[in-house]
Amino acid sequence: MIYLDYAASAPLSEEALHVFSEASRKAFANSNSLHDEGDLAGSLLEACRSKLAGLIGGTAKGICFTSGGSESNVLAVDTLLANAEGKNHIIASALEHSSIYNYLTFLQGKGYEVTFLMPDNHGKLHVDSVKEALRNNTALVIVQHVNSEIGCIQNLKEIGELLLDRPVYFHSDCVQSFGKVSLKADEWGLDAVSLSSHKIYGPKGVGCLYLNPKHVLKPYIHGGTHENGFRAGTVNVPGIAAFAAAAEQACSGMESESLRLSELRDVFFEMLKPFRDHVHIINEHSPDQVPSIIGLHIKGIEGQYMLLESNRRGVAISTGTACQIGMQEPSRALLSIGLPPQAALQYIRISTGKYTTADDLKKMVGIIGRTLSERQAERT
Repeated sequence: MIYLDYAASAPLSEEALHVFSEASRKAFANSNSLHDEGDLAGSLLEACRSKLAGLIGGTAKGICFTSGGSESNVLAVDTLLANAEGKNHIIASALEHSSIYNYLTFLQGKGYEVTFLMPDNHGKLHVDSVKEALRNNTALVIVQHVNSEIGCIQNLKEIGELLLDRPVYFHSDCVQSFGKVSLKADEWGLDAVSLSSHKIYGPKGVGCLYLNPKHVLKPYIHGGTHENGFRAGTVNVPGIAAFAAAAEQACSGMESESLRLSELRDVFFEMLKPFRDHVHIINEHSPDQVPSIIGLHIKGIEGQYMLLESNRRGVAISTGTACQIGMQEPSRALLSIGLPPQAALQYIRISTGKYTTADDLKKMVGIIGRTLSERQAERT
């Protein structure tokens, strides 16, 4: 099977697997235990905390380990709102991941006011729209760094500069950007950042939330002793060690891998030329785009049908974020950039990674071509 669904989850790297195995054997103790074995696990945990903080341009004290991106997002929202002195207005982009969007919808039922900002037709959220939405009671601004369906990169630095002298918290879901796009959390004025391990060839069930230590934040849930009181429960030290190893590997090779995937993307677009009457490439010429996420809509063929045909012929692709698979409604992200509902239902996502080759993409083009031919033959 050719795997072209890296945005959903990446395979565990050999280095991360090795680190996980070694840490499981040698640092198995509870990192809060006071004996020598606990000290060993605690020392490894703190080394991972420092490593990840350095990779995002943050401070080690601010790293709180979690089970992944979705938990980090909810924990960030809850913590920042609990420290927002009674303010009840939230600003978020309409492109947010379902873990944010659905939770904000829930909070609306609890008395919070939420303004969802619409992007332009490339998915770009302009700083002026954030500025216009700000109110005296605005507690929090939430902007996803890279959208998992269309791959658009938001300018967090510009938004951070807008909020710099305002008493408003700033959170970004950086799950899709980490290891692919440079992050400078403190420099950009971010108060919270969510990361996930399995998007960068680390193990599943591991992630972290960065809470900028320039603020003295009170935990939303009280009574925990782990992770500075922000998250209760024994810490998964082997998983975190593997996460840190995968993160270091991804970030150290970020520029060269981005260039390689950009070249593959160009090759793929060239191979698609014979079918361009039927295939529309989302954000084909946008400069603010990660090369690893390629969104297509194929006229006359539903995305789910294309996914099943690809799977039958040995290629794994997606119809969007895996957290929304099974829903029959068009994607919010695609509708927000102006795609009609029918075109949004014809969307497929091809997401590339470290093991993707030009031959893999050539096979995908062949599947698209054959499926189009079969559909045209059915209509004649």
